[in-house]
Amino acid sequence: MVNVAVVGLGFMGVTHIKAYLKLPGVRLAAICDALRLPEDGDFSKISGNFSTGEPLKLDMRQVKASRDLNELLADPAIDLIDLCVPTPTHVKLATLALKSGKHVICEKPLARTSAQAREIAEAARQAKGYFIPAMCMRFWPGWSWLKTAIDQETFGKVKAARFRRVGEPPAWGREAYFYGAQSGGALLDLHIHDVDFVQFLFGRPKAVYAQGFSFYSGAIDHVVAQYTVANGAAVSAEGSWMMSDGFGFNMAYTVIFERATADYDLARGAEALKIFEQGKGARVVPPEAGDGYTGELGYLVECIAQRRPPARVTAQDGLSAVEICEAEEESIRTGRPVALA
Repeated sequence: MVNVAVVGLGFMGVTHIKAYLKLPGVRLAAICDALRLPEDGDFSKISGNFSTGEPLKLDMRQVKASRDLNELLADPAIDLIDLCVPTPTHVKLATLALKSGKHVICEKPLARTSAQAREIAEAARQAKGYFIPAMCMRFWPGWSWLKTAIDQETFGKVKAARFRRVGEPPAWGREAYFYGAQSGGALLDLHIHDVDFVQFLFGRPKAVYAQGFSFYSGAIDHVVAQYTVANGAAVSAEGSWMMSDGFGFNMAYTVIFERATADYDLARGAEALKIFEQGKGARVVPPEAGDGYTGELGYLVECIAQRRPPARVTAQDGLSAVEICEAEEESIRTGRPVALA
């Protein structure tokens, strides 16, 4: 049994708690937040940009509550520290947890800058415990299917791919999200998911050309990026907080293979993923079980239980995603493509 402590009890912390409660082989042993620590275990007022099911109510007789991370790091009964804290605290808390010998998962972005992300990656390299950044799209139903289809060339090689992740500006935590110097705006909070998924599918891009602008945060709140990838496919991604009131949130992709087109649109619900295959017409691909959160957390718990270092996503992947986003920022500022080493 892997005993986990979730640190940070906002929307993502609650989302992770709900995921752990669905997983075998793991026990929610503790929760921690310096400011928000409901004594009755009622998290019903916590919300985000999409629904994660029924409101959460914990039985606090079974869960340790703390306002001090150091207390949990000193507790030998805690195996895994799950950091769902604001981006500016990632370096301090992740390195502290890793040095304590705990296994650690840290929400994205790994850090606000690549220099800071490099500190975490180095701490992870030297740590006894395992570490992964929470890049959940690598485990998301319909998206993990795409990874398999591309690797196995189920429909031939990829000729083009477009990813889109857009929504209204965050209605919660605006004091943090709208301070782009700390949050990184939509570029690092939202678009980074597709940046990471592009490198998961095609390898680290050779170069990127991006256009975008700031509006709410002072950082990049809307971006469209074109990537130069090793296999020569035309690959692009759009990320935005600029959708008007009532739009909500949507994520989508369209991938053109040699013999088919795969199209995913979250708005279609159970029919989100459709395949248009030459000679066969359209068909719906039934969604895989679970979601990206249970997928990533279950993967890490399994790695810990089997004493197998995580390989599907690593600290280096989290660092690389931040570096690519910084290259996009530079491209937007200069109006020129930016090469990636």
